[in-house]
Amino acid sequence: MAAQGLMSQSEDDAEPGETRAAIAPAEAAGERVDAWLAREWPDLSRSRVQGLIGAGKLSADGAPVTHAKEKTRAGARYELILPPPEPAAPLPEKLPLNVVFEDEHLIVIDKASGMAMHPAPGSMRGTLVNALLAHCGDSLSGIGGVARPGIVHRIDKDTTGLVVVAKHDAAHTGLAKLFAKHDLDRVYYAVTRNAPKERTARIENRLVRSNEDRRKFVVARNADSEAGKIAITQYWTIESYGQQAGVSAGHPAAALLECRLHTGRTHQIRAHLAHLGAPLIGDPLYGKQRAFKAEGPRADEAAAAVAAFARQALHAAVLGFVHPVTGDELRFESALPPDLAALLSALRQL
Repeated sequence: MAAQGLMSQSEDDAEPGETRAAIAPAEAAGERVDAWLAREWPDLSRSRVQGLIGAGKLSADGAPVTHAKEKTRAGARYELILPPPEPAAPLPEKLPLNVVFEDEHLIVIDKASGMAMHPAPGSMRGTLVNALLAHCGDSLSGIGGVARPGIVHRIDKDTTGLVVVAKHDAAHTGLAKLFAKHDLDRVYYAVTRNAPKERTARIENRLVRSNEDRRKFVVARNADSEAGKIAITQYWTIESYGQQAGVSAGHPAAALLECRLHTGRTHQIRAHLAHLGAPLIGDPLYGKQRAFKAEGPRADEAAAAVAAFARQALHAAVLGFVHPVTGDELRFESALPPDLAALLSALRQL
């Protein structure tokens, strides 16, 4: 039997703060009640249902259900109270946003450099979350019971490009599953000092936190180690620029790479390229702080452009995925930002 209506409307168009009611069908008997209800109301994640049960918001035939693992009783009437979402701790801020797609379920943003994804100590204002709280307003129906945008993946503060954010629990859960399965198309453009030895390669290893600098991640020294997490990056060299000064022929001074992620580890591209001896230009954490040196009549101009580039040269250019609610295939592309395009223009003079 399908879920029986709400106190005032059907469960499909329920608003937070209402009470949902459903009569358990025979086939659900013996199943964990949290699992059944999450399937019955797919806009509620299982963890959300568990939280509501823990808060005493579920009853069966009028008696409280106190544990998410309780078995469903066929024919019992279950009522779940959905309290209004709590106000988000971050404050809404009207900040410039480049919105490339938006519907009632999710929003895709082409993020500018200098904007952190979410508030953190020392950066509580001016983040993407602050901006989305103001932009989305009442269209945020609550992620985990809190009126906030659902961040399912992150790009660094100074990395530019495409990110997708959920507006409600069902979209958040669906996007999280896509990212967990790596079932997305993600392409980054990276400009490196030096160039990887191989023009194209698949990098697969484990990334662990550095013992020397806890902000960084490095490749595990022992290839057979179970430490850290598997990280896989495929890259192709699109262009290479100039010749390193004082080095035998065949060593480019810089390169433009296309990188595709097969996993999504923190700093994955930055750590992998630094490991290959080709760190991102402008990377303050992974770029070895040696001067950029190239040969040729325009080498000084290129070196000045590299020195003036004030962030890691990384851009999230393509984001493709199946919409977690509608099933539509979505694909978005972002052009190189002006600062990165100017850097490439200078390097092409080498």
